[in-house]
Amino acid sequence: MHSLIMRATGEKILRSASSCVALFLVFFIFAPLPVNAAFDDLSSGNLVVLRNEARSYEHGEGVPKDPVRAASLYCDGARNGDAEAQFSLGWMYANGRGIPHSDEMAAYFFKLAAEKGHVQAQKMLRFVGDKAAPMPECMRNSFADFGYEDVLKGTSPSQQMVLTLVRKLAPEYGVSPRLVMAVIRNESNFEPKAVSPKNAQGLMQLIPETSARFNVKKPFDPEQNIRGGLSYLRWLLAYFEGNVELVVAAYNAGEGAVNRYKGIPPYAETRGYVKRIMSIVKKDEHPFDPGVTTPSPEMPRIRLAKEL
Repeated sequence: MHSLIMRATGEKILRSASSCVALFLVFFIFAPLPVNAAFDDLSSGNLVVLRNEARSYEHGEGVPKDPVRAASLYCDGARNGDAEAQFSLGWMYANGRGIPHSDEMAAYFFKLAAEKGHVQAQKMLRFVGDKAAPMPECMRNSFADFGYEDVLKGTSPSQQMVLTLVRKLAPEYGVSPRLVMAVIRNESNFEPKAVSPKNAQGLMQLIPETSARFNVKKPFDPEQNIRGGLSYLRWLLAYFEGNVELVVAAYNAGEGAVNRYKGIPPYAETRGYVKRIMSIVKKDEHPFDPGVTTPSPEMPRIRLAKEL
């Protein structure tokens, strides 16, 4: 049914050149939008170059047509927060343009773009539905721009053990190893048996409630602890739509406090914590899986408060 709707609103309308109204509708719904200005700090020039290269391969303009290569390049841009690349890849999946048709994959990428205000992506969600696929591998596996070795200042056996576990586990959860290492460094300084005055435990300083929430039975077991912390970070990334500052603030103070204050809570400890983590991560946005949880109901107000 979705394919019929897509053809009716796309290809058939385009062939009906005699209808000016139809042409206007096609342009209004499907024409590319400018890149969101919010991406300036993510090397917007590089994202534009990447997106243009993807389009060349998608349409065979100046290079042999290669939709698989185009999809891979679009995903590189999508992973770095480019709403236009997210929309374009969703469009390829929605229409089966050289890659398998999948409304669920289309919904995944349209949702990412729609959450950044991409109007066409918001419209397309009505055609493909709200059921999104899990985070695809191309969004999960490549964290070359989130390197993490420099987070380690020493080479002690305990640090190397943590590094090995993070390298193994973080991609499984779709979380940047650099973000994980920054959290561990600030939470426990790589000490698996660390306990805080508030009874936060282990490498990622999980409080008992968080351990229970993410099924951590042995919080002082390094792998279980890291898996619990990764589960929480993955959830927070989806809840705060990839906003790293909000995720980090919530990891320290709880998502309820971030919602209540519509941003980073005014606690000296939390503000210092966010500043330290962000000085290591150096990225404002992070890929996230919208299928993990629904976004915070406060996100529209948080965005508005940030603009004021």
